[in-house]
Amino acid sequence: MTETLPVDGSSLTLEQFLAVVRGGCEVSIPPEAMARVAASRRAVERAVAAGRAVYGVTTGFGSLSDRAIAPGDARRLQTALVRSHSSGAGPALPPEVVRGMVLLRLNSLVAGHSGVRPEVVERLAAVLNRRLVPFVPEQGSVGASGDLAPLAHLALALLGEGAFLDGQGRSEPAGVVLAREGIPPLLLAEKEGVSLVNGTALMASYLALAVEELGLLLSAAEIAGALSFDALRGHPGALDDRLGEIRHLPEQREEARILRALLAGSRLAVEGAYRGQDPYTLRCLPQVFASVRLALGFARRVLDGELNAVTDNPVVFEGDEFVSGGNFHGQPLALALDTLALAAQYLAAFSERRISRLLHPALNRGLPPFLAVPAGLSSGFMIPQYLAAALVNENATLVHPASAGSLPTSADQEDFVSMGPWAGAKLRRVLANVSTVVAIEWMVAGQALELRRPEVGGAGSESALRFLREIVAPWSEDRPPAPDIDRLTTALRDGSAVRRVRRDVAF
Repeated sequence: MTETLPVDGSSLTLEQFLAVVRGGCEVSIPPEAMARVAASRRAVERAVAAGRAVYGVTTGFGSLSDRAIAPGDARRLQTALVRSHSSGAGPALPPEVVRGMVLLRLNSLVAGHSGVRPEVVERLAAVLNRRLVPFVPEQGSVGASGDLAPLAHLALALLGEGAFLDGQGRSEPAGVVLAREGIPPLLLAEKEGVSLVNGTALMASYLALAVEELGLLLSAAEIAGALSFDALRGHPGALDDRLGEIRHLPEQREEARILRALLAGSRLAVEGAYRGQDPYTLRCLPQVFASVRLALGFARRVLDGELNAVTDNPVVFEGDEFVSGGNFHGQPLALALDTLALAAQYLAAFSERRISRLLHPALNRGLPPFLAVPAGLSSGFMIPQYLAAALVNENATLVHPASAGSLPTSADQEDFVSMGPWAGAKLRRVLANVSTVVAIEWMVAGQALELRRPEVGGAGSESALRFLREIVAPWSEDRPPAPDIDRLTTALRDGSAVRRVRRDVAF
């Protein structure tokens, strides 16, 4: 039986968000939330009947907000808004990003500050529950006033004038899909167009998915780092809890604890004869991983508020008060997205340096060059390190902060925008690249650990090696490494690799 999530505008969590957008959970609208929607709608209807000047209801939009709209045109205005703002370009957004947009817009509207009719929120819920994915192009939003163009394309599909994506990612006319599903096209009333297109749903959807993915990647990188620590005979003194204690950095202490758990029982990462200090990529694992944990904490703080935020404009308060503000502005989200991209790049760059060290005969503490057997006839893992270096370099370009630049829009009425949607789009590519780099480290370090036999690594390292050997055969002679890298990257991204190690080691 499919689980149903009550969407009430105030209690959505990241875990619930993921359950809905990935299709494992349907949504419902509680009666109390529907009552709030109806109450805010009545406020709009009273304002229209009284001839009040309300932005986006009886006036134009943006720099045209000083233009009055005749009462008879108030509904036409909303449809015209959706049509004119549907000006995106580029490839279709991934289905999980779009479903996240639908859920977040629904959750914002049911808070009861947007003045839409119950039919609007019911229609959004139906799109989620029927597993429909509106066609939304990737490009076109500057992140203020919210994600106008992407949300307009979403709304256009509800009107039966846009498109939906089928299971193969092909576009199908919205009118055809709605008719097949028995869903009438939405006819917009006053304020409903502006309520559908104003908001941060695309940026927030990007952020929610990225927080979950980078959190999983950090765990995978911790495991890969432990594998390398064992394979390179790292000195465990660098993981002493007292170092984090005197630096007053809880995240560092947590990372050191995780690494100690993964390395428990190691016969390689042990105290021994003094051989100088380890390189930073081993000695500073807790400090660098802590920076990623700090970034995730900041992003999660922004996300937890945004999941239940009202980002419409204007918003309706009690007493028929309409307040125009800037809750649609994406700057906090843009900062969080840019921050996650930088933190993710730390993982990739850090990982690539350990890959290089594992393969370098002058640095890998007695292992064969490139872990090749026999070296010379075999090139071993020489070229996977090239791939890692190429992806790290690509990321170095992609992590330039989108939010560092602003171009004014709407005749300078909207004179400082966030550019958060581009921050989110490129973050997805950064995360994909990082997954591949960490997978290469896991694969290379696992091979190096086997070459240390009969000595064994820690509990986490050995568990990671066992999982690796379930999907990647040992390297005894040259073969194309690309399929191995692809399989392991998939296992990192879907969480199966981390779950397997967690089954064996509590960390």
